Formats: sequence, structure tokens, C-alpha cells
Amino acid sequence: MAENDLTIMKISTILSARVKKFWRILGPGLITGASNDDPSGIATYSQAGAGFGFATLWTAIITFPLMTAIQEMCARIGMVTQEGLTGTIKKKYPKSILYLMAVISFPAIILNIGADIQAMGTVANLLIPHIPVFAFSVIFTVLLIFFVIKFAYQKLVAVLKWLCLSLLLYMIVPFLVHANWINVIKSTFIPTIHFNKSFLGIIVAILGTTISPYLFFWQATLEAEDILHRQKKIIINKQILDDMKIDVDFGILFSNLVMFFIILTTGAVLYKAGIRQIDTVGQAAKALEPLAGKLSYLLFAIGVIGTGFLAIPALAGSLSYILAESFNWKEGLDKEFHNAKGFYITLIVSLIAGMSLDFIGISPIKALIFAAVLYGLTAPVMIAIVMHICNNKKVMGEFTNKRWSNVLGSLTLILMSSAAIALIYSLFK
Repeated sequence: MAENDLTIMKISTILSARVKKFWRILGPGLITGASNDDPSGIATYSQAGAGFGFATLWTAIITFPLMTAIQEMCARIGMVTQEGLTGTIKKKYPKSILYLMAVISFPAIILNIGADIQAMGTVANLLIPHIPVFAFSVIFTVLLIFFVIKFAYQKLVAVLKWLCLSLLLYMIVPFLVHANWINVIKSTFIPTIHFNKSFLGIIVAILGTTISPYLFFWQATLEAEDILHRQKKIIINKQILDDMKIDVDFGILFSNLVMFFIILTTGAVLYKAGIRQIDTVGQAAKALEPLAGKLSYLLFAIGVIGTGFLAIPALAGSLSYILAESFNWKEGLDKEFHNAKGFYITLIVSLIAGMSLDFIGISPIKALIFAAVLYGLTAPVMIAIVMHICNNKKVMGEFTNKRWSNVLGSLTLILMSSAAIALIYSLFK
């Protein structure tokens, strides 16, 4: 065998080993980051692109360090305490705060689930028109319930990791349309801000979609379960935390790239064609077909369904963990149904309640608005609590926040508080 062939084989083996090692590191951070791009989020990004072209692309860069800082704190809490965020809050804070979070989280998450299921049903109906939207919504809900109850934690995580790949579809679509890449680069690195109600409204919507409180709970719980399900006892050290940071950073980067490319696609196609009002994912997908071609439309639509199967378990699961830890129920995705009835009944009820919104006349847009208001009100409080926990040596020991975590966390708190004030102002103006 020639020397060059041996060199190529050696390089290939090394690269393959590194890719496998990197894939093994990825887990809770990737799943949480990718689940942030749910159908409701895709609708928000589509609205931004259709309404303002490339003008909001810079938000993908601005939100990246802020999201990674908060999600890394939540992950660290889960790893160090080996319990979810709710359990930690319950031990260290007044129960009134815990119950308030639970009361607000329940309707917000239900509304979000409902909007996501309706979006999946609408898009599936576009692909197969002779099956009505409500039938698809029921089918997807049943599949999701079966999916979460049937598979144990390790199997569920493995499936969710592969579902993350469905988001790659959104990184392909922009290269199938004709975008002005000079304008794309300018809009990405030179922020555009219009001081009018509609533009500020979409900025607030993007912030509320990307920095959502349910992700804080999901991240901490997944990390805690991941530690508990390792084959051998894990001692938290710098290497473990470094691997976690890689996982979280990559998950958020992946999420923000998808956000970036959805805004880019709808900005390049819909905005350019004069289609400035997009209220649902279904409208975005349908509008793309005649303008960007059948393939772009199919990739966009299939991506919506894939992200729904990825994100909805995160939404329902976070709610189940919140209530289970609040009321001392047995919990865990690894447990059989009969061993954690309250946990799984909460999950089932949340999915069925979300699916039922369409049948009682609550539109996806109204559901998203209500959810955004509730998320907007709770996000600043939750960020403040997460930062307080991460600076508490009695809870975190030697793994308290470093300076940059506090700087980025404080910036996130200021930004989300400003967004909450702007949201309330816009509602009562």
C-alpha cells in the first residue's frame, strides 16, 4: 500500500475518532438548544424575515453569548445539585416563588404546545391535503405520548439527538434561493434598529422565543438525569464542566444558526416578493412554494414537523418536572408509567390540553401572544433566581459563577427586563 494511502487512512481514522468523541459529548445541551427552534419559534423568525428582510439577522449574534451564559448556569446547577431547577428553588427559596413559577409556567407551556401541534398539523396538511389538520394534530399528539412514555431516558436522548439533524434542513434552504450575500453580511454585523412599534415588537418576540424560561428547567433536569444515568459515579470536575460547556455552546450555536437561516430564507424570498405579513408557519411554507420552488418548500415543511417532535417533549417534560419536584412526586423519563404516574399524567394532560386549543377556538397566533406575555413576565425573575443560585456557595460549592458568567447574566437580565417592560407597554398602549 502506498505511503499516501496510509497517511490518508490514518487521518481518516483520527478524524472519525474525534467526531465520535464529540458526538458522545453532545447531549442535554444540543437537545435543549435545538428544541428552542420549535414550530412557534420558526413562525416568529419567519415573521421577522418577511416583515423586515435581513434587518433582524444581527439578533442571532447578540443572543448567542447571552443564551449560552444562562443555559450553562442552568446546566451547572443540574450537574452540581443532581436535581432539577425546581427542586433547588424549593430548598432555597420561599414556596410562594416556586408555586408562582408553576402557576405561570403551566398555561404558558400549554399554549406553546398547542401552537406547536397546530403548526405541525397545518404543515402536514399542506403536504397531504386530503387528511384534515385536526386529524394530523391528533395523530402527532398520540405519537408524542407513545414516544415519551415508551422509551427510557437513554433511548429517548439518543432519538432526540438524531431528531436535531432535522434542523439541518433550514441550513440548506438559503442556498437554494437567490440571496444578496453582501447585504446579508452587512445586516449580520451592523445592527439595524427602527424605533417603531412593529420593529421593536419583533425584537421583543425574538428575545422571548430564544430566551424562554422552560428551557432553564429542561436544561437543568436533563443534566441532572444525565449524571444520574452514567454507568459509573461521576465526580464533578473541570473536565466534566468543560464537556458540558462544549455541549451547551454547540447546542445554542446550532439553534442560533437555524434562527439565522430561517430569517435569511424568508427575508430573501418573502420580503423581496412583497409578502410582509406571515402569521403562521403554514403561511410561510405555502408562500415559499411558488417563489422558492418545490424543494425549498418541502424542506421547510418537513423541518417544521421534525422540530415539533423534538421541541414538544421538552415543553411537556419541563412542565412535568416542575410539578413533580414541586409536589414531591416520583419523576424521571427512565421510570415506568406505574412508578411515576403523576409525572406522566401531567405530561399526557399537557399534550392533550395543547391539542385541544384548536377545538375550543384558540388560534395559534393568540396562543403564541399569551405564551409570549407569560414568558416575558417570568424570564427576568427566573434569570435573577438562576444567577443567585449560581453565586451561592452553599449550593454550588466551588462551582459558583466566574466574572464573565455574571457579566453576561446581568446583561441578559437587563435586556429581558427591558423586553418585558416593552411588551407590557405595547399591550396597553
